[in-house]
Amino acid sequence: MTASPPQLRVALVLGTASLFATLALFPYVLALQPHAFDKLPVAAAVVIAAQALQGGVIGFLLAWAGLKLGAPLDLGAPWFAARLYPDRIKPAASGWWWAAGIGVAGALLLLGLIALFGEPLGATAAHATKLAPAPWQGALASFYGGIVEEIQLRLFMLTAIAWLLTRTRLRRSWALGIAVVAAALLFGAGHLPLAAKLTTLDLAIVLRIVGYNALLGLAFGWLYCKRGLEHAMLAHFSADLVLHVVAPLAHSL
Repeated sequence: MTASPPQLRVALVLGTASLFATLALFPYVLALQPHAFDKLPVAAAVVIAAQALQGGVIGFLLAWAGLKLGAPLDLGAPWFAARLYPDRIKPAASGWWWAAGIGVAGALLLLGLIALFGEPLGATAAHATKLAPAPWQGALASFYGGIVEEIQLRLFMLTAIAWLLTRTRLRRSWALGIAVVAAALLFGAGHLPLAAKLTTLDLAIVLRIVGYNALLGLAFGWLYCKRGLEHAMLAHFSADLVLHVVAPLAHSL
């Protein structure tokens, strides 16, 4: 992606997707924090609309920056670009079922680790806060993870870190490897603010939250570098569907 017009058009699509994904997240957030809007001076609908618009603008800006920085590193969203610009050379290969399978496998591995080492918030905290979003709310929230978080953490953050590292003459392969790990850790740490609103953080909770999410972030980052943003999005969305829809349904049986 070397020309500005393709980057701009793809960024606009990703920004629009971020807007709707941010909007879709709110039923899940309100299930976790039902009184989040109680003390606001304006109607909840106004706040939700404003935050969705903000999410769209930020998604567009981060996507555009990530696409520009990623062009010399052969990183980006090749399938969106090929779709929006049919005259461009299409990506050589895809692995959609493979990406979805990696997401599902990662989620199942994570569920196994949770069974061994405990809930991210701890069993007592999870029970006390009555964290029980409905499966349909989890399904909607999965769009946020698959779209917004991948734009933020892979397309922008991972790419920016790799770009900065290559400015130091570090080999591309090393730069990408370091960037994948760094973005995965940042992805894990990004879940701490919400956790802090739900329970008191201690070392065990922090390690579980960061570790569990970073593990999946490594897989998403690897897919992004190998196949493009779209494959990382699909893997992330698939993992979230297992964690936030399939697992709660299975638990309720």
